[in-house]
Amino acid sequence: MEQYFIYDQRLGILLPKLEKDWEDYSNEEQQAILLRWEAIRGTIPDRIAELEKIINEKQDQLNDENDFERSCQLNSEIAELASVINDLWIWYRMNQTVSMRAHR
Repeated sequence: MEQYFIYDQRLGILLPKLEKDWEDYSNEEQQAILLRWEAIRGTIPDRIAELEKIINEKQDQLNDENDFERSCQLNSEIAELASVINDLWIWYRMNQTVSMRAHR
């Protein structure tokens, strides 16, 4: 099953890596891929919560930071984490439609 997924270091989750059109996979393969994706997809809200916690910690550090360069660094880190959260929500929502269509 791992041949259909690849770990995305930035997002911290496995993402689909399909090398052919969806219709070219057998029904069994499609069902196995969807089952695995649903398990992965179910972890996305927890991953987002982890990142939000890190953002909150960095914002607390930023509130107490007097060094301009360190403040800029923290702001950059917060922005990157927010970007990761946004991408995770996109994956979560985008593939919800695919999964719903496949279950019909």
